[in-house]
Amino acid sequence: MLSAKNIQKKYGQLQVLKGVDIDIKKGEIVSIVGSSGAGKSTLLHILGTLDTAGAGEIILNNQRVDKLVGKKLAAFRNKEIGFVFQFHHLLPEFTALENVCIPGWIAGGKKKEIMDKGEELLKTLGLSNRLENKPQQLSGGEQQRVAVARALINNPSIVMADEPTGNLDSKNAKELHELFIDLRKQFNQTFLIVTHNEELAQMSDRIVHMKDGRIVS
Repeated sequence: MLSAKNIQKKYGQLQVLKGVDIDIKKGEIVSIVGSSGAGKSTLLHILGTLDTAGAGEIILNNQRVDKLVGKKLAAFRNKEIGFVFQFHHLLPEFTALENVCIPGWIAGGKKKEIMDKGEELLKTLGLSNRLENKPQQLSGGEQQRVAVARALINNPSIVMADEPTGNLDSKNAKELHELFIDLRKQFNQTFLIVTHNEELAQMSDRIVHMKDGRIVS
């Protein structure tokens, strides 16, 4: 479902990625692990089209995404890829439900339909009593669940998560791990996760180890 070949990336003279190949199947949960500076987040951002590679090709759902630019790239990213980051990036002036709905509205969905779907997602994630709360009224774990619902609103082909439990205590981190497993069971959702959390990595179907800009196992 996602295939990347010979991904390379340089920042000045620093070669961060040195020819990375990775393939991910539909419904798979894959964790990328490695020490800081190994190139994990850079790879995730390139696969998620948030950054561009210096060389290589990326195919997602039979679409050569590294050839897309401008509005076509933005529309593809909005529809096909959901993102969850370490810091939730929720907009403080909007409610939990509105935060979840924003990508759906950007994609041109009907306001009521998107809100109904957002409400359903938040209920599925155990936040039915938090729909009208602003982010500052939510706990860290609740904010991250809102971020997960936002990532799912457009039925993305893949959710890419960069250190999603890095800002959570162990209880909330464990709950988020279990949530990813449940979402795979319910929706056959595909996840690609960059993590330092060993427990989260062990719950994945497959662990990819990176070192010095390469996949080593």
